[in-house]
Amino acid sequence: MRLKDKVAIVTGSTSGIGKASIMRFAEEGAKVVVWGRSNEEVDVVVAELKAKGTEVMGIVADVVDSAAVTEAMDKVKAQFGSIDVLVNNAGITADAQLLKMTETQFDNVIAVNLKGVYNCGQAAAKIMAEQNNGVIINVSSVVGVYGNFGQTNYAATKFGVIGMTKTWAKELGRKGIRVNAVAPGFIMTEMTAKMPEKILDTMKGKSPLGMLGETSDIANAFLYLASDEAKFVTGTVLSVDGGVVL
Repeated sequence: MRLKDKVAIVTGSTSGIGKASIMRFAEEGAKVVVWGRSNEEVDVVVAELKAKGTEVMGIVADVVDSAAVTEAMDKVKAQFGSIDVLVNNAGITADAQLLKMTETQFDNVIAVNLKGVYNCGQAAAKIMAEQNNGVIINVSSVVGVYGNFGQTNYAATKFGVIGMTKTWAKELGRKGIRVNAVAPGFIMTEMTAKMPEKILDTMKGKSPLGMLGETSDIANAFLYLASDEAKFVTGTVLSVDGGVVL
């Protein structure tokens, strides 16, 4: 088991990529923290994991609220004794073309996708620095590397996440903390499953492989970066996109 007895937090882990990742980490022996926005959603995933014999705790906290984030991280440390892995996965979209985007749309996405990553990364890093070890994985996007029509706010956050990743890798390496980012491409989730078949076919056609990724593809990338197999990997952006940008 590649994460035996490691304590792993995944924000936004009640559905989609986040849920697939927390389940994958549990399979590899981690003690896991399910982090979401509602008690009901968190409780469902916690129950699933407990049924499999996983050591798990649930956290309901807004990543935009720095005080709530710090309190949550302290609770994890108190219960499990350490924080070994943080996956900054929580994120939202509010798409619109530049000429039509509202200030609220811009601010909300920046708050969750950028400030939220900062809040969680900072709070976890303080604990990891005391331990002199830890792994932070930030979730960017192919949009954060190449931009995308109608996503000024989202692209700005995902570009920003890459900048923070590289900066944190330089600052925290001496404290035994590795920091990397994963940039997913088009991934089949609950949200994309509701899209018209024509749009899905267009998305598939952008990849040389002719298919969409699965949440497990991203979860496996997180697992690699979280494990000791990646002990000499830091400050990198791992694209998991089926070659969509070639």
